[in-house]
Amino acid sequence: MDKSLLFLPDISGFTEFVQTTEARHSEHVIAELLEVLIEANMLDLELAEIEGDALFFYKENEVPDAETLFAQVERMFTDFYSHLEVLKKNRICPCQACSLAPNLQLKIVIHSGVLQFINVKGKRKPFGNQVIEVHRLLKNDVPHDQYVLLSSSLADSIAVSEGFKNKLFTFYKGANEYDGKVLPYLYSEIEKEDLQLIPFSKGRTVNFDVSPSFVIKQQYPISATQLLEYITNYSYRHYWTEGVDKVTYNEEEVTRLGTEHVCVINGKHFDFTTVVKEGEPGQLVYGEYTTSLPPVDELYQFFVITPVTEQSCILELEVYIATKSWIKKMVLFLLVKKEIKKSGKQALHSLHEFVVSNSNAR
Repeated sequence: MDKSLLFLPDISGFTEFVQTTEARHSEHVIAELLEVLIEANMLDLELAEIEGDALFFYKENEVPDAETLFAQVERMFTDFYSHLEVLKKNRICPCQACSLAPNLQLKIVIHSGVLQFINVKGKRKPFGNQVIEVHRLLKNDVPHDQYVLLSSSLADSIAVSEGFKNKLFTFYKGANEYDGKVLPYLYSEIEKEDLQLIPFSKGRTVNFDVSPSFVIKQQYPISATQLLEYITNYSYRHYWTEGVDKVTYNEEEVTRLGTEHVCVINGKHFDFTTVVKEGEPGQLVYGEYTTSLPPVDELYQFFVITPVTEQSCILELEVYIATKSWIKKMVLFLLVKKEIKKSGKQALHSLHEFVVSNSNAR
């Protein structure tokens, strides 16, 4: 029988990351990164399992050549670290999960051998010694946190030996003993600086040389970070925004600069993009921008949260409204501004009621 390929990308630092960070945001971060790795699959690898912080791929009865395999490894490392840069540069959430996410690292363990399969509830899954061995190789003595490891059986199959070197890889020999059996391997550290990371659009930081159209202020009996979560997690939006029928957004992402969501209010669709502006030291700032609120040409609303104590904070809603024509300005002055301000006051009042009811329910 022909040999098959076993391919395991594993996110380093996951255990510590989950133990020291907010669980919900850490789950979203890991899910995003696993999706990035799945999308980076250029070899039509079969996904056998999602194993928490790792993916178990295989390619039955085929082992690609070294050049093809190394291109796949480089693609996964490039996409992984490119996405970490997005998380780092466009972050607005101050929680541990979001702030520590850029410290996560990637390792890839690759093995080859004759695969066996079993059927579990109608699904065919790899099984046998090769599967056991590739998972054991995840626990090794490689002195790095970001690397690719080739089992000796795979290295022999693709004619890669100790000392092999190119622009990204330099392979060294290693071995570990598992249950009395020594498994030799080659490994190469992957330097992030050697990767050609993918450019991305950095979210907008907005600065104004005019005063807000209006400001609404209210105090809340909750921590500043928890209030920010209620505001930026769109699943809570219908609890405190009047008339919201539905909010459409990517439920697998933590809100960051450039995040888009669609708010359906009384049957009308309003497109929003996350922006931010500079706040005072200690303040948390989240902003939204839309051009889909006629007759307004542009509307920015910023939620500026100032901690008072560990369990109380002050929220200021700053709204900037812009129109270009004098007719729109008249309409805005007479009608629209008044309605937007009224809606803002009601939203902050409803948010306060939601915060209090949630606190009492705990």
